[in-house]
Formats: sequence, C-alpha cells, structure tokens
Amino acid sequence: MNTSVFIARRYLFSRKKMNAINIISGISMLGVFIGSAALVIILSVFNGFEKVILSLYSNFTPELKIEPRFGKTFNPNTPYFTQLHKQSQVFSYTEVLQDQALIRYGQKQFIGALKGVSSEFLNNKKLDSTIQDGSFTLQQKGVNYAVIGGIVAGTLSVNLQSETPLEIYAPNRTAMDSPNPMDEFIVRDISPSGVFSVQQDFDNIVVTPLAFAREVLAQPVNVSSVEINYKPHTDIDAQQQSVQANLGHDFVVSNRMQQNTELYKTLNYERWFIFMILVFVLIIAIFNIVGSLTMLVIDKRKDIAILSGLGASKNLIQGIFFFEGMMISAIGCVAGMVIGLAFCLLQEHYGWIKMGGHMEVIDAYPIAIRPGDFALVFLTVGVIAVIASGISARLSIKGLVDIKQDL
Repeated sequence: MNTSVFIARRYLFSRKKMNAINIISGISMLGVFIGSAALVIILSVFNGFEKVILSLYSNFTPELKIEPRFGKTFNPNTPYFTQLHKQSQVFSYTEVLQDQALIRYGQKQFIGALKGVSSEFLNNKKLDSTIQDGSFTLQQKGVNYAVIGGIVAGTLSVNLQSETPLEIYAPNRTAMDSPNPMDEFIVRDISPSGVFSVQQDFDNIVVTPLAFAREVLAQPVNVSSVEINYKPHTDIDAQQQSVQANLGHDFVVSNRMQQNTELYKTLNYERWFIFMILVFVLIIAIFNIVGSLTMLVIDKRKDIAILSGLGASKNLIQGIFFFEGMMISAIGCVAGMVIGLAFCLLQEHYGWIKMGGHMEVIDAYPIAIRPGDFALVFLTVGVIAVIASGISARLSIKGLVDIKQDL
C-alpha cells in the first residue's frame, strides 16, 4: 500500500487527540454526503418531470411531420405519398389541414387553431392520456365532434354536458363584395366531445375530422402537413433521411425534437441551471475539508517534522493530507449516492411524497433514474475534492522548516 494512503487512512479512522478534529471531519463528510444525495435526488426528480412532459408531448405529436417549405398547403395525392402510406413500417399516416379560426361558444369567442385530421390520427391510443374531460371522439354515427384544448375550454367556459355547439368562423376566400359582413366568413357548428391538455403550444387547438376542416377552410384537396408514426423498433432517423431525400427541397421533414426545439432547449437549460446551483452548494460543503485538514495539520506538526527527519519527501507529506481529503470526499459521495438511490427507488415505487393539489397527470413527484447522473455526480465531487485537497496538501508543508526548529 502507498505510504501516504496508509498514513492518511490511519489519521482518518484512528482516534485523534483533539475531539474538535473528529467533529470537523465528520461535518465535512456529512456536507459531501448531503450534497451528493441532493444532487442524485434532484436530478432524478427533474428527469421524472422531463419524462412526463416529453411523454405527454410525444402522445400528441408525430414521429415525423412533413410540411411544405414554401406556402401553407400542398397536394398529398401523388405517387410517392401513396407509396409512403402503404409502407409496412408505418403505424399511422395522418393528413392534417390546420389554420387559424375564430371559435365562438355562447357569447364568448377565442381565436385558435382549427386542426382537421384524417381517421388514422386516432390509431394513437395514447391520446386518451391527454384527456381531462369527456373522450377523444371525432365522429360517431356519422356526426362530427371536436376535441378542444384546455386553453380553449377555459377561455370559452365550455360545458360538455350542455348542448351548445361551438361555432367555427373562417374567412371565405371566394366571397365577393357583399353588404352583409357575415358573407365574408364560412361558419359551421360542431359539438365538443372532450377536453385535452398537453402544453401551452397545443392547448389552443380544436381538433376535428378532416372533412369538417376542409368544409370550413374551403380546401377540398390540399393539406397543411402529413404526420407519420412508425411501428416499434423502426429507425426514425433513417426514415427521416429517406423521406427527405425522396421529397427534395420543396418539403421539410422534421422529427419530434425539431418540431418543438424550444421545449427541448428549455428542459435542457433548466436541468443544467439546477445542476449548477447544487454544485455551488456542494463546493461550499467540500471546501469545509480545507478547514478540517488545516486543523489536522496543526495537530500533526510533530508527526510531520518526524517524518521529514526520517527522510520523507515533501511529496509524501503532501500526499498524506491530499488522500485524507479525497477519502473524506469519496466516503461522503458514495454514501450520499447510495442513500439518494434508495430514496429515488422508494419514491418511484411508492410515491410517498405527493405533488399537492389535484394534478390530472401525476399525483406524486415523478422519478427517472439515469446511470449517467451518478457518474456526473461522482466526477463533479471528485474534481472539487481534488482542488480542495490539493490546497490543504500545500498547507501541510508550509513552514516545514519552522516546525523542525520548534522540535
């Protein structure tokens, strides 16, 4: 065993003359323990929130979305789109016609997005998890229904039990000059069947059957986009590259991350912001080691002088206190990560700590454990511990000549 490590281990685990040093070392180790456990727990909770948000987002967004690069609509009745629809890997192929519209309910009105979808949109059974009230029904017994976002429902005070329909107003592009202003609009009624909630970008949408949207928006052929979901284990990146290569420059083919880059960026920024705050707290905790080792250096002045007199080099003396600091950090870090992992597993299985209030999507704080977080915590503690222990090690040989003279 390395001499510096051996002596450092004896100093750490043997009884010291000064009880204050034991207390300070214990506080330093406890600080690292709490900081490491907090990092693991907070990162896992944040991972859980991220997983829930992206899961809700993924339930409503396609794996690939095809849109025209120029203009708002395009004709999907081409040989390639027909071939794409028939591919064996495709789970759902949805034609979408979407545009802004005025929505009225009783005396209230709201400007939102009207999204007409073809029947395969409902192949995604996960849509039901986004429903807050009612059901995700778009057509029943030949009657069209609308599923509305939470913002629309809240603004218009929509009551699903009422027989009052939604009135959808869209500009009439073929209207001639008329003394009646209502001739400038196409107006259709539709009853709401459900209210969904995903996030702010989607909760201002009214989802209807494609045929209804075609009638309101006066678009008998064209669509705004084509949304595609694939069967499990399909290579989405490869499919995206293939579709983009076949469609050329006139179309944009985007995956889920590209469809909402701001959401992914925000989640990523928030994660690292929280991590940096906790690292700052951890730095304060670990630098308590400097004080602990400084007290130990004072206590072991005679031992240092004796070792030096026996021929010990400055590097060996520095190594003793360096490894002492690293041991304190390592024990605190490993113990903290173990307790943090245990807490996360218990919360994940039993959900003891609740969110508070009445959450529709989640009741308890969500947890998602990622092995990379443990490596990140260990590496972070290691780097800070090296710096703190290095400072303490340099103090151990400062005034070494004076120590020898005092003896």
